[in-house]
Amino acid sequence: MQPDAAVSELLDAFARGKSITPFTTRDPGFDSARAYAVAEGLHRARVARGERSVGRKIGFTNRNMWVEYGVHEPIWGHVYDTTLVQAKGGRVEFPLGRLLEPRIEPEIVLHFARTPPVTRNEADILGCVDWVAHGFEIVQSVFPGWKVRGPDTVAAGGMHGALVVGEPVPVASIPDCAQRLREFRIALARDGAVQSEGTGANVLDSPLLAFAHLTELLAQLPQFAPVGAGEVVTTGTLTAALLVKPGETWSTTLSGIGLPGLSITFA
Repeated sequence: MQPDAAVSELLDAFARGKSITPFTTRDPGFDSARAYAVAEGLHRARVARGERSVGRKIGFTNRNMWVEYGVHEPIWGHVYDTTLVQAKGGRVEFPLGRLLEPRIEPEIVLHFARTPPVTRNEADILGCVDWVAHGFEIVQSVFPGWKVRGPDTVAAGGMHGALVVGEPVPVASIPDCAQRLREFRIALARDGAVQSEGTGANVLDSPLLAFAHLTELLAQLPQFAPVGAGEVVTTGTLTAALLVKPGETWSTTLSGIGLPGLSITFA
C-alpha cells in the first residue's frame, strides 16, 4: 500500500461516505511509520483544497478502549476550520451527513495562548493555556465495524469527523485547575438517559498529561509542526465512545469543575 494510493482511496471514501478494507488487513507491513506518511499526505491534500488546520485531536487516550479497538497507544490527527463547530448557548444541531459509523466522545478542549513546551509538568502546560472548554468529538470509521488496528486509525486522520466546542472558560477562573481537570466527573446521556460516565483521570491520568503525550509524540515526527499558539487540542474521550444516529439528542453533566455541559441533536 503506497502512501499516495492510500490518500486517494481515503479522500474518495470520505467524499462518497463509503467504507474501505483496513490497510493492515491488506498489507501486514503497514506500520505506524507508513501510516503517518499517509496521514501527512492526507493533511497536505486537505490543505491544498483550501482547508486550514486549527488544532489537533488526540485519540485513544482512554486506556479502557485499547482492548476493544485493538490499539495499545494514543494517536492524533488534525482539526480543521471545516470540522470545528462552536456551540452557542450550550446547544448545537449537527448533521451527520456522510460521516461513517459516527460515535460521540465527550472531551476536554485546551486552547493555547502560547506555544507549549515539551514537558510532563502540568503547571507548565497549563501556563500556556488561556481557556478550557468541554466539547464533543464526533469520530468516524472509514473501516467497517470499527475493526481496526492502530496504523489504520493514524492513516485515516485519527478518525476525526468533527469537533464541537462548548463555552470557553478562562483558566484563571477555575481554582486548582490542574487538580480539577484530573478529578472532575462527567455523565453522558442519550435522550435524557445516562449511557456512560467518566472522569478526567480516564485520559492518560489527566487531560494535561494526555497533551504532554502529544508533544512527546510530535517531537518524534519532524514532518509535522508542533502545537503552536492559537491552536485548540481536544484530549480524548472521558467516557465510552458510543454510536449515534439522526434524531438523537445527547447531553452531558459535569461536576467538580466549572465547565457547563453540552447538548447536541443529530440530524
